[in-house]
Amino acid sequence: MKIKQLSIFLQNRMGSLSKPLEVLTVANVNIRAMCMADTSEFGILRLVVDDPEKGKEALEENNFLVKITEIIGVEMNDTPGGLTTVLDIIKENLIDLEYLYAFSYDKAEKAILLLHADDIDKLISILQENNITLVSAEEVYNL
Repeated sequence: MKIKQLSIFLQNRMGSLSKPLEVLTVANVNIRAMCMADTSEFGILRLVVDDPEKGKEALEENNFLVKITEIIGVEMNDTPGGLTTVLDIIKENLIDLEYLYAFSYDKAEKAILLLHADDIDKLISILQENNITLVSAEEVYNL
């Protein structure tokens, strides 16, 4: 159920985002989802790619600092309130999320929400107990 995500640390300056993306292009690694967080000095580019190990290797060979972290994906309704439904369950069970990002895909009226928390196993358990559909890593990698 856990999805491997690449976290790439970048300096916050013009052009720094395009360089790791070029490396992945040359390595023939396809991006499925991405999120960028930044401060005034550095940024963290979070990517879900079709081949995380290959992507990490290519980036490290090009001197990028890369970490693989585990996240989970859940299917939610792509309608007003779809995200709130999932977040309410997480809040009611006192799970502290570190970050999330979402994207729609070709499944009618559904979106995928990617989540990271300190205790991923507890998050998985709570979501399953509340009948939230978890999305497999393979499904996300192969979108």
